[in-house]
Amino acid sequence: MRNNDRNDRRFGDRKSSEKRYVETKDSKEKRYSKDKSFAGKKSLDNEKPYGKKFSDDKKPYGKKSSDDKKSYGKKFSDDKKPYGKKFSDDKKPYGKKSSDDKKSYGKKFSDDKKPYGKKFSEDKKPYGKKTLDDRKTFGKKFIGKGAEETRENTEVREKRKKSKSRCPVFSLCGACSHIDVPYDEQLAAKHRTLVNLLGKYGKIDEVVGMKDPYHYRCKVNAVLLQKYDGTIEPGNYSEGTHRIVPIEKCYIEDAKADQIIVDTAKLMKSFKMKIYNDRNGYGNIRYIMVRMGKQTGEVMVIIVTRSPIMPSKNNFVKALLKDHPEITTIVQNINDRTDSMILGKRNVVLYGKGFIEDKLCGKKFRISPGSFYQVNPVQTELLYRKAIEVAGITKNDTVVDAYCGTGTIGIIASDKAGSVIGAELNSDAVRDARENAKINDIKNINFVNDDAGDFLERYYADGNKADVVIMDPPRAGSSEKFLTTLLELEPERISYVSCNPITLERDLDFLTRAKKYKVESITPFDMFPFTDNIENVVLLSKN
Repeated sequence: MRNNDRNDRRFGDRKSSEKRYVETKDSKEKRYSKDKSFAGKKSLDNEKPYGKKFSDDKKPYGKKSSDDKKSYGKKFSDDKKPYGKKFSDDKKPYGKKSSDDKKSYGKKFSDDKKPYGKKFSEDKKPYGKKTLDDRKTFGKKFIGKGAEETRENTEVREKRKKSKSRCPVFSLCGACSHIDVPYDEQLAAKHRTLVNLLGKYGKIDEVVGMKDPYHYRCKVNAVLLQKYDGTIEPGNYSEGTHRIVPIEKCYIEDAKADQIIVDTAKLMKSFKMKIYNDRNGYGNIRYIMVRMGKQTGEVMVIIVTRSPIMPSKNNFVKALLKDHPEITTIVQNINDRTDSMILGKRNVVLYGKGFIEDKLCGKKFRISPGSFYQVNPVQTELLYRKAIEVAGITKNDTVVDAYCGTGTIGIIASDKAGSVIGAELNSDAVRDARENAKINDIKNINFVNDDAGDFLERYYADGNKADVVIMDPPRAGSSEKFLTTLLELEPERISYVSCNPITLERDLDFLTRAKKYKVESITPFDMFPFTDNIENVVLLSKN
């Protein structure tokens, strides 16, 4: 009621004011006249206030102007329409629909014109893309062209999910997906998958497995978790997350390496070291890594820190060596990056030589903190011997070792070859390769620090020849430039070492499509038991 009374008084004052101004409309002392009233109020004789409806000949900008013509940005007559709106059939704005069968750039085009990077016709597909319709990563479902997932694989997965695992963190870790599947069943399942994927190129040999598939990893890396009481627990990141799963013993990691990591973490607590927290940037210790020489027994411990400052590091080293006198060298690696890279570029030797050595196929190799070296040396020796054996290298052959890494395959093959040329993009790996050649006193090998595709293209342009090409590309496979030049170079034999069957199938399709090469043999090696991964050695020869 109070509000209504207030409104009545307010509007009553307004009405009396209007009446007063009407009665004195001829007065010159007032600023209101017969045809004008004060802004925003009702006026007489169809006079309308500013901002409200006006007469037909005077309308405000931006409002309706006439029956057939409307304000800017609204509908206009057929011959005048605003920019960016609908135009006549012969004039349409850039980026809009131009005709019934052609649409804007980046959308669907007619069959003969399709945008770059979209789906191509069946005979033209971009190199490096999926060649099968719905193919997924190795070990997962394969769809199309005879690569369907077998019923046995599905039953194995369902059985594993329902059973109680021997590993207490199996459901959280994700490092190995088949720890509870009998090893012979794992090998059979991998062979079936390879037959579905690569069987069109020829017979797939039986998978070369391990006599003892446990604790095969000679390189172990642990991320650290610190509790409120200062306790430090080593572990792994849970699959697909950044959550740390504490792990003391792992079925696929070297048992001695695991024990060294656990004891190192306990010492860190006693020395009151703070673990780095990537969320707030607090702390210093990031990772503990242990690398083992399987044949030599040498052990390297790497402490990865955010800062070069490591308080009481001398006493810490003495305490660690007291617990594990078998340690050959201890290195502090400084990594101040904020991404997921484990190692930084700077190393500080706290004890020993700063590297270890191991033997492979009778050759000695130096392993520094950042060196690439296969994590399963037992299977690696079998893999490399097979790759060199199928290549049929003689003393008259010139061998190109593409993607050579630290030069392991080329150095092992040098005894049988006339000359070996290794190409590797990573400069640190090339430095290690040259050092490994000196250690083994090899004179007929040379290493080039360059991309494999660029190197081979320049090598061929200079008129050089190669009798054998050994290639061991990363999981992404080889590049189109390398494969194209390889077909032009026309070596007698190609020994392809692959760690990814998906990209292997793609590259084999490229090499055999031109009918210059045919696949002679495919031999799989189980380098990573209890996982979906598998490596293959493929021999291609000239038709």
